[in-house]
Amino acid sequence: MLFSPALDSICVQETGPICITDMLVLVQDSTHWLQIEPLTSTVQGVTMFRHRTPKGSYECTVSGLRWLCERDVILKYHFRNWDPYSQLLKDMQYTQGGPLLDITMELGELEEVHLPHFVCLGNNPSLRNEMKILHVEEHGVSLEEVHEVNRFHAKILHPKFSAISLILRLLSWNVDVHCELMLYLTVMKETLISRLYLFPWNPGQIQAVEQQESKFQGSKRFPITRPEQSFKLYSSIRLNIPCSTSINPQKIHFIQRDTTPSFFKAVVKMTGIDIEMELFSDDERTVWKENVPKDEYITDTRSTSAVSGAGRPAESSLTGSAEHQLLSVRTEFVKRVSGPVLNELLDRLLQHTVINQEDMESVKVIAERAEKARDIIDMVLRKGTESCSRMMNLLGELDPYLCSQLQINSVGVPT
Repeated sequence: MLFSPALDSICVQETGPICITDMLVLVQDSTHWLQIEPLTSTVQGVTMFRHRTPKGSYECTVSGLRWLCERDVILKYHFRNWDPYSQLLKDMQYTQGGPLLDITMELGELEEVHLPHFVCLGNNPSLRNEMKILHVEEHGVSLEEVHEVNRFHAKILHPKFSAISLILRLLSWNVDVHCELMLYLTVMKETLISRLYLFPWNPGQIQAVEQQESKFQGSKRFPITRPEQSFKLYSSIRLNIPCSTSINPQKIHFIQRDTTPSFFKAVVKMTGIDIEMELFSDDERTVWKENVPKDEYITDTRSTSAVSGAGRPAESSLTGSAEHQLLSVRTEFVKRVSGPVLNELLDRLLQHTVINQEDMESVKVIAERAEKARDIIDMVLRKGTESCSRMMNLLGELDPYLCSQLQINSVGVPT
């Protein structure tokens, strides 16, 4: 069981994408939320999230779920599939407004829960009146009024749990929602493959994309800007990349999916030019534009290029002690390592006694990826050469592509 630390390390932050229209009706959130990571486990292929917290106000960094409690509580939850309830929603003339979360209280009660949603209220504040909370119970469903709605959350007082989500009365097709864009690049010989995922903002879908991309050798996520405006639900979005040889599909229907989100797959010849990307709405207006500089994608993918046979020689690896190697790649490790790899690495470091439970707890509560990476590598460096060797071996098992980029060797310490 992990208790979160005292509320001395509170951070105030609105999680989720920001769009200009949304800011017009922004409801100020006066509560201070301590962002914490959940303990995760897998049960019959389903990822389960679990928190144990003392009195306070918390936000899960994975799901966006928020809760306020007056005493110790233990809650667990997982994302549920909307498919079994799609027809029911249509019959009720409602549509999804956020992820469907199956929440269970193992200990205590919550004073408040704030469910994440992706509805943009900026252009149509009256949508607040059309929102309800859907409870999926063993013998049917029920609706509950929403106490309060802000940009990304719907507030419920003294909640009773089942599978639960925010839904929206489907008055028309003219609904604006927050969106998420995720760009991954992979080098295959002299060709650059880009995958641009586009979907209504949903923490469960972000996790699904990360899990899918982790299976692709050499896949690298690139940070990109979010659109400054919301997208119309059920609209069609077109991608244009002038230097591409193909883009498939031609358009994406912007809807919430329970499977891994749709993505544009584009093929670009490695000609050493910047990659320009542009998204167009149904009426051919530009809704998003991005430029990936050649220096950035060539630098970050050159190790993959060598492995994939692009004609470049593989770079030489670092030499010296494990401690020296790890220290020399500290900056690049912090910059490049992904959140999922960090979480798995932390678990494995504890399992192999490189760190102890207290070390793990101190890192688990860090929300920002780079800060967490910095804490982990510094913690291991302080523990000496053998611990550094174990971390390098574990990292080689979890993310061999990253080790190739960092040019570090595994060292002969059994893990």
